[in-house]
Amino acid sequence: MVSNRNEPGNGLASTFAAVLGDDLQLAIRAYDGSRAGPLDAPATLVLRSPLAVRRMLSSPGELGLARAYVAGDLEVDGDLYAALELLREQLGRALRRPQSLGALARLVRGTGGLGRAPGPPAEEIRLHGRRHSPSRDAAAIAHHYDVSGDFYRLVLGSTMTYSCAVWADPTVGLDAAQEAKYGLVCRKLGLGPGMRLLDVGCGWGGMVMHAARHHGVRAVGVTLSREQAELARRRVADAGLADRVEIRLADYREVGDGPYEAISSIGMFEHVGSDQLGRYFSRMRELLAPKGRLLNHGISRPAGQGPIRSNSFLHRYVFPDGELEEIGTVVSAIQHAGLEIRHVENLREHYALTLRAWVRNLEEDYDEAVRLAGAGRARVWRLYLAGAALGFESGETEIHQTLAVRTVGGLSGMPLRPDWEPPARLLDQEPPQASGAGRSAP
Repeated sequence: MVSNRNEPGNGLASTFAAVLGDDLQLAIRAYDGSRAGPLDAPATLVLRSPLAVRRMLSSPGELGLARAYVAGDLEVDGDLYAALELLREQLGRALRRPQSLGALARLVRGTGGLGRAPGPPAEEIRLHGRRHSPSRDAAAIAHHYDVSGDFYRLVLGSTMTYSCAVWADPTVGLDAAQEAKYGLVCRKLGLGPGMRLLDVGCGWGGMVMHAARHHGVRAVGVTLSREQAELARRRVADAGLADRVEIRLADYREVGDGPYEAISSIGMFEHVGSDQLGRYFSRMRELLAPKGRLLNHGISRPAGQGPIRSNSFLHRYVFPDGELEEIGTVVSAIQHAGLEIRHVENLREHYALTLRAWVRNLEEDYDEAVRLAGAGRARVWRLYLAGAALGFESGETEIHQTLAVRTVGGLSGMPLRPDWEPPARLLDQEPPQASGAGRSAP
């Protein structure tokens, strides 16, 4: 009879496997040449040096594993999605198993003692100053977004859209799904020729360019990222839209030239902060014209889930100071700011498809990604995007588009029934003729 598992031994891999538990479904390979786990495992954890173990032991759980992976001391061969799912299950059980303590002691001895824990990789950040002040928010944005535009184009595709796409089906392709998302937002906002649109957190200008090209609006996009602003301006100029689109390096709190007949906020809301929700939505209302519409597109967390932990991989490496709200909290905050909710839509499955498309782009040209952003940053993105996809697929994370309107005297200007899902043949095929004004305020 042939066993489907590596034979147990005294090597580091077997000791590490004992920490995780007897029902290990991952394979493990260590720098001392030892192996453990199923021969047909979907993925293999590769301990490349003693630093991998020291990083994991100095910060048990998610953060230690992330540090080891980002630093290159821990590698994953095979299916990264399977590795992340199985690790989460195994770690949770291991922390509750008394017998793991003895295996852990053997692991420490086998790596020459715990020793001094190495410092975190350079890609890890801790911010200073008052949380969600303009200066600290700018530093948080710079950490994540001030990376080579070529790197973002490699991952995100030609639209350079860093938010959830809208998929008619999984075969349409990433770029088409992103354009469909912009089209949906524009229709929900009721955009028409001559209207003024403000896009808060405009990224590289995808939304404002789409709205100007297909709906004839005059658009202003604001971002806190200098790299984004510079590249967005070049893209706007190259598209011949500079007479209709303006990109500003500014905080939403600095915008003072309302009213706008429509405001979009796509993928920026996660940076606002719980204690700033009232101020944020009140500012959106102040900037809206009567009957003006707000479309808030943001990641949210299901009811009962806690906030992002300060020692999580997401907080330390991806979105420092990022905060996710439960959709009920968002709806209440919008209403307390004096806006009327008209429609809420959960696009959770769409974001899972988007994230998997980004992972494919990254892995298909990984060497170039490393050249553009560095090995550590490329590893952060691979881990982050794959883990996020699993979160949306499992329902642990959600994303909502919430449409609100500034009513005047009880009048909303909204249609009696939603009109943003016309036949597919009519969706943004040709830009409108620029004649007259669109929906206007009384």
